[in-house]
Amino acid sequence: MKKYLVFSLISFMFLYGAAMASNEEAVFAGGCFWCVQHDFDSTPGVISTTVGYTGGDVPSPDYEEVSSGRTGHREAIRVVFDPEKLGYEKLVDIFWHMIDPTRNDGQFGDTGSQYRPAIFYSNEDQKKVAVASKERVAKEMPAVYVDILPLKTFYPAEEYHQEYYKKCPLRYKLYQAGSGREKQLRQVWNR
Repeated sequence: MKKYLVFSLISFMFLYGAAMASNEEAVFAGGCFWCVQHDFDSTPGVISTTVGYTGGDVPSPDYEEVSSGRTGHREAIRVVFDPEKLGYEKLVDIFWHMIDPTRNDGQFGDTGSQYRPAIFYSNEDQKKVAVASKERVAKEMPAVYVDILPLKTFYPAEEYHQEYYKKCPLRYKLYQAGSGREKQLRQVWNR
């Protein structure tokens, strides 16, 4: 019996580890990370998301520092996804439709460099997909202000920002409505 339990435990750990190893990560900045997290969390094939900060040079920034616009960081999201169910190219396409790529001063109701959209790549394959996707979008838009940047250290945001739309649903809905996000997305993407 002990041998069976040990074998079962080892088999489970091996299979679980193999499944986890096959997941991939992507990092995006798309304005307010609350809204972007809400949208990615409802995307089939997304395993998990974490909101945070990346792109700057100040180590371990907090929300107040990033909000000042002086750290070089952007509000961002790390997306863990199953490439068997959702390819990186499709994930990037979904991201484009969450943002207004024609703005260079932020997104929707939020202005400042910390809200500028970006695709952060962690390898050359991701970079190629991101660049090609930007070229496709640029054919449809008058101007595209989305940076494609190498991923620097990603710092998870404070716990109260994680899944804010679940923790404070009324405040989240008020923020989302007040930002003009949905109306602007309909105008930009003709939907």
